Amino acid sequence: MAGYNTWRSEFDRHVQEGEQAIWIWAPIITKQCPECENSPSYHEQSDCDYDETSPEEWSKGLVGFKPTAVFDVSQTEGEPLPELETEAAGDADDLVPALLHAATTLDIDVRVVDAAEWEHGDAKGVCKHRTLHEGQPVVEAKARSNQADLAVTLVHEYAHALLHFDGDDEPERAKREVEAEAVAYIVGRYFNLDTSGSAFYLAAWQDDDAESIQERLGRISSTAQEIIDTVVEG
Repeated sequence: MAGYNTWRSEFDRHVQEGEQAIWIWAPIITKQCPECENSPSYHEQSDCDYDETSPEEWSKGLVGFKPTAVFDVSQTEGEPLPELETEAAGDADDLVPALLHAATTLDIDVRVVDAAEWEHGDAKGVCKHRTLHEGQPVVEAKARSNQADLAVTLVHEYAHALLHFDGDDEPERAKREVEAEAVAYIVGRYFNLDTSGSAFYLAAWQDDDAESIQERLGRISSTAQEIIDTVVEG
C-alpha cells in the first residue's frame, strides 16, 4: 500500500479512476518534550515549564497518530512493480542484544532458536506459555542473518507478550496482530530501521466504534514507548 503521490512518483503507477482510499492510522514520530511528551509546537501551547534543553536537542518519540489515505496495488495501474522487500532493513547489530537484555525488565523469557532447530514452520517468531502453570510469557524467534528483521520480530512478539498474553479470543486474533505489527513498526522506525514491509492498517478494526479504536491506539502507543524506554535505558 502507498499514498496517491507515492504510487505516481516512486512506482510510475496511478490510482484508477473511481477508487476509494483506504484510511490507516500512521504514527507521528518527532521530537518530543522529555517532560510533557508533546511535540515542540504543542509544548509551546501547553502549561509545561520544561526548559532544561532546547527543542533542537530533544529525542524523538511517538507523539500520536494521524489518518493517512493509501491505496492497494490492485487499485492502481501502470509499470510493473519491482520485487518488494518484505524484510526489515537497517543496522540492528546493537539493537538485537539490547532487546534481548530488555526482556528481563519486561518480564519476558526470550530465546533465539537456530534455524535447524526451529519447530514453528514459516513463523518468524512465537509468544507462548512456558508451562500451563507458569505465567511468564516465552518469546522464541528464529535466528537469521538479517539482524534488522530479527529485531522487528522480537518487538512484534514482545508486544504480544505485553498486550495479549492473557487473551485467547479467536475473533480478536486479526486485531491483535495489527496491534503487534503496529508496535513493531513504530519501534523499528524509532531505531532507524526500514520497516516499510510491515503493512498494518485499520481494516481489521472496521467494525469497532471510535472509542474502541482510540483505546487500541493508546495501547499501541504506550507499549511501543515502554519497549523503547526499556531498550534506551538499558
